[in-house]
Amino acid sequence: MDLNFLIESVSNVKPEHVVMWIIGGLLIFLAIKKDMEPALLLPIGFGAILVNIPLSNVVNEVVDGNVVASGIIDWLFEVGIEASEAMPILLFIGIGAMIDFGPLLSNPKLFLLGGAAQFGIFLTILLATMIGFNINDAAAIGIIGAADGPTSILVAMKLGSKFLGPITVVAYSYMALVPIIQPAVVKLCTTKKERLIRMEYNPVSVSHTTKVLFPIVVTLIAGLIAPKSLALVGFLMFGNLLRECGVLRLLSETAQNILANLITLLLGITIASQMKAETFITWETLLILVLGLAAFVFDTVAGVMFAKFMNLFSKKKINPMIGAAGISAFPMSARVIQKMGLKEDPSNHLLMHAIGANVSGQIASAIVGGLIIGLVLA
Repeated sequence: MDLNFLIESVSNVKPEHVVMWIIGGLLIFLAIKKDMEPALLLPIGFGAILVNIPLSNVVNEVVDGNVVASGIIDWLFEVGIEASEAMPILLFIGIGAMIDFGPLLSNPKLFLLGGAAQFGIFLTILLATMIGFNINDAAAIGIIGAADGPTSILVAMKLGSKFLGPITVVAYSYMALVPIIQPAVVKLCTTKKERLIRMEYNPVSVSHTTKVLFPIVVTLIAGLIAPKSLALVGFLMFGNLLRECGVLRLLSETAQNILANLITLLLGITIASQMKAETFITWETLLILVLGLAAFVFDTVAGVMFAKFMNLFSKKKINPMIGAAGISAFPMSARVIQKMGLKEDPSNHLLMHAIGANVSGQIASAIVGGLIIGLVLA
């Protein structure tokens, strides 16, 4: 071992590097001990440690003080995210292959809840601009409210936000905190009587043809309404078409498991390239943490309140808690609503209704992401 090199390495360690090691360790702890989005938080946490070790070649290859090549993590970022946004887009194939749109097609009015639960995004964009963020950064921060990590990454990249690292960490952290945040918010804006509303699940039979046509039709509509969303929506629907076509079972299973897991793993450690101490430890990161929580809460409240609004015109009442599942955190949010329903009334099963709203939110968040990109860059 070169003692002089060791001394040089240690002398280059700054307090902010140590802070990032602690943050990385905390993310790893949450992934392992608390089982919070482990497939993503663990590689992000480990990557945050890697990129904050002075003179490490995972960021840049340096010879005689000159950068001669990108390190592996920066190279992955340049190729997989910066140049093509390939990683977050490819992940949507796996997500689409996991989703069964049957509950949504059985009760199409749940589409409205998925759309309503995106309201917080726009309110947060307004708040972010009011406190000093430019419109590109504000729009990228607002999309955190959708609780959709890949969409958050893609929007931040497309809009050239310098806060990609904090936005990604905050988006996935709040996704992992759905079981903690949403019950508290839902209880604050509903009454006991509303939470006890029973909803029977009598699914309308959805034909195989309908399930096959659905992703094709959604792709066409999304492409015409929000062409900037087509990369996300199109790949989400392509994954779903693999699932529903009935002739590509092995490919569908591969997309759901191997592809989704591999891309998630690489995406996590690649995002760490944006978690270098000098750009991550700022007051703006703290503000993004607060604004991300606000966006998440606003979206949840918007979904619940719109369900209440729908009840003014519906003979068959909707349990307002279903509206909270209109965010894009699939399937965590639907499970949270099911547990809340059972806690209020052990015989009231809301899962399938919540899943319908949840998958609607998955589509809506991708479309809203595309709309925001189109509006900001117009």
